[in-house]
Amino acid sequence: MNYPPTAPGPVTGRAPAHDAAPAASVDGRTARWANHREERRVELVQEARRAVHRLGPDVPMEEIAAAAGTSKSVFYRYFRDKAGLQAAMGSLVLAQMQERIAEAAAAAQTPYEGLRAMVSAYLGMAVRSPNVYEFVTRVPQDSQATAGEAFVTFFDAVGSMIQEPMSRYLSPAASATFDYWPAAAIGLVRTAGERWLNAASTPDKPTLEHMAGLIADWLFAGISAQASAAVIRENHPASRPAKENP
Repeated sequence: MNYPPTAPGPVTGRAPAHDAAPAASVDGRTARWANHREERRVELVQEARRAVHRLGPDVPMEEIAAAAGTSKSVFYRYFRDKAGLQAAMGSLVLAQMQERIAEAAAAAQTPYEGLRAMVSAYLGMAVRSPNVYEFVTRVPQDSQATAGEAFVTFFDAVGSMIQEPMSRYLSPAASATFDYWPAAAIGLVRTAGERWLNAASTPDKPTLEHMAGLIADWLFAGISAQASAAVIRENHPASRPAKENP
């Protein structure tokens, strides 16, 4: 998430022409306008993300709009309020996380490796841009209902991604684990991850990959009672007997 600096564009009293409301629909103009509006919405989210990355999670909407070279009213037209922008940015971050996770999971040989890859992707997203991470996960005090929905949606999606590789590890009979473990898992990942993220850099601070491994170990150990010893040995490298030297 290391974005190049974006020079603030001019801010005028009115929105640029391409942000103006559409004229009356003629032939296929309604569909074309809908496509254009969605493209413009994505563009604004990306510009806002760069602004938050550079200026911090508390950046006002006026400064976000200035960085995008447009007006605050344009952002409100597309996102209703700051919480709406937060939700849209959270969706973008999650989509990119899912791409990274899918690539890592494709290379994973076991559910444990897939789980560790997911935790690593989550921590990597946070450490590459702590400002964006805080922006998409916090609940703004000025819009509790909408922001709360965005907050819950973000972590529900992360929890579902973490649950997926473990569905191959547990039997369908472990219904209680499937119902409750994902919520507990994301609580552990988030709490431990944010404490690690905010910890001072010292020789004792784990690296990103070491921290991902620790969290994956804790998560894996927490549900190992639901699987047989043979499955544990198959999936968790630490549980496999060491190979003897020839």
